[in-house]
Amino acid sequence: MESSLRELVILGSGPAGLTAAIYAGRAGLSPVVITGLRSGGRLTIPPLVENFPGFPEGIDGPTLMNRTMEQAKRFGAIFVFANARSADLRSRPFTIVTDEATFHCKALIIATGADTSYLGLPKEKELIGRGISTCATCDGFFFRDKVVFVIGGGDTAMEDAMFLSRYAGKVTVVHRRDQLRASKILQDQALANPKIGFIWDSVVAEFIGDEVLDGVTLRNVKTGEISQHPCDGVFLAIGHIPNTELLRGQLELDEQGYILTRGPTQTNVEGVFAAGDVVDKVYRQAVTAAGSGCMAALDAERWLALHP
Repeated sequence: MESSLRELVILGSGPAGLTAAIYAGRAGLSPVVITGLRSGGRLTIPPLVENFPGFPEGIDGPTLMNRTMEQAKRFGAIFVFANARSADLRSRPFTIVTDEATFHCKALIIATGADTSYLGLPKEKELIGRGISTCATCDGFFFRDKVVFVIGGGDTAMEDAMFLSRYAGKVTVVHRRDQLRASKILQDQALANPKIGFIWDSVVAEFIGDEVLDGVTLRNVKTGEISQHPCDGVFLAIGHIPNTELLRGQLELDEQGYILTRGPTQTNVEGVFAAGDVVDKVYRQAVTAAGSGCMAALDAERWLALHP
């Protein structure tokens, strides 16, 4: 599929990219959506999404994303199921290259998201949604009065631990060092919380369980001692990796690689907009990603109207 000049290309097909496609399609822009390797984004991982508005009984992630994609198609969005290999934002029109085609566009929305950092252990990804979670605010409700572990020692880990302490019976933070990396105020709050305990100088060596998580095996990094701990849930809070590698040197990024915007969605390159978790390192929710996708599409539509 060799591209002629397009009004708008959208990189990414999670909540932000698909919402942008709906709004851009309704505006008559016939956006081309390059889905990436995982069509539907990270929301296709959880088996049940209970906090997305409009679904009182909850809905599984893949179904929600498939419905949103069909909605975007209804308004004229064109989907290319491929991964972007390179991007040239230094000249106009912008150029996006996939394995099979080259696309040129006047405006670009980047909604490539951010991947969770995983430990890389056996059973880890198989047990996502079955006791292992990467989002405390998404899944904490399911662990009322349960025993849960939080892996990490930074701000996200402390925020997750305090949030989970509202629901869980006991929260244990596992950190590979003997002191936290989190900001002092978050450390003080977590250390003073009677429902939060700490296991220092330790890492997860194994996840226990087949169909569901039953516990974790920990290894002390100083003594080598191995210990097993039954638990109902493990929350990974060791960071996220924004998918911005092909944009380095062309867009302004922060030290972690997140895209910096001027205003809600405008990047430092005129006509290039960003939305969703590739920008947002605070909320990381499907509904906030969808909202920013809407804003990016409206901003792109207005920019294109001013630059025919």
